[in-house]
Amino acid sequence: MCNSCGCDQPNNQITIIKPGEENLHAHEHIHDGHTHTHNHTYPHSHDNEQHEHIHDHSHSKEVQIEQDILQTNNLLAERNRGYFEAKNIVALNMVSSPGSGKTTLLEKTIKSLKNEFDFFIIEGDQQTMNDANRINATGVPVVQINTGNCCHLDAEMISKAVKKLEVTNNSLVIIENVGNLICPSLFDLGETKRIVVISVAEGDDKPSKYPNMFYTSDICIINKMDLLPYVDFNIEKAKEYALQVNSHLQFFELSAKTGEGMDKWYEWLKVQKKKQKQNFF
Repeated sequence: MCNSCGCDQPNNQITIIKPGEENLHAHEHIHDGHTHTHNHTYPHSHDNEQHEHIHDHSHSKEVQIEQDILQTNNLLAERNRGYFEAKNIVALNMVSSPGSGKTTLLEKTIKSLKNEFDFFIIEGDQQTMNDANRINATGVPVVQINTGNCCHLDAEMISKAVKKLEVTNNSLVIIENVGNLICPSLFDLGETKRIVVISVAEGDDKPSKYPNMFYTSDICIINKMDLLPYVDFNIEKAKEYALQVNSHLQFFELSAKTGEGMDKWYEWLKVQKKKQKQNFF
């Protein structure tokens, strides 16, 4: 897991930045579970320092490290979940492989519903402010988490990002996770619902290849339906594979580009808001 894929490397720098802060303001860094605030002028470089590492290749040691990482994260995730519930916040964790159209889906959703929802967006990528800048152009609050070597967001990152955003009661927080169908499936962020997005430009066997992501998700969005006539993708087969992994998955077939099927997605969001309000009172 993360101790072998690079996420757990020493001195990995994770930054949490609002658009416009790249050159001007202090921003937070998380190193090895500790948060620091630094003033930086961007872009900055990293020295190619050499570090001596001692590797223990025993299986029991590796399993123990993985268990510790997940147990710590799960405790923080429960704290996030309690915070969201106490403030009547719907928090959605949007996961996918790169290029599925998550950011375009977010842009269209915000533009259509920002008069009905108070949106707060958390963007996750290894580098760049590209997605945060796109969301910032819609006029809603957004923060970018750059994860460096990490291939996923975790509960601590979300806690820090929510504080930086100053998320208000009765709002909708949407987390666009790092594009990756493996590691993000292991990390609970404290979300209300997890939404996996696939596109028809990908293989229809994605649920079989990456079962844990579909098993841990509540919703499966099949995006880029406008491309269906031009690609070799069998929707019914993809849904069948997904349901074999998770029989409770709910599907939305849509095109964020053309707007096809978006109304059903919007209605689902409104239902979540209504449910959260009922639970709150």
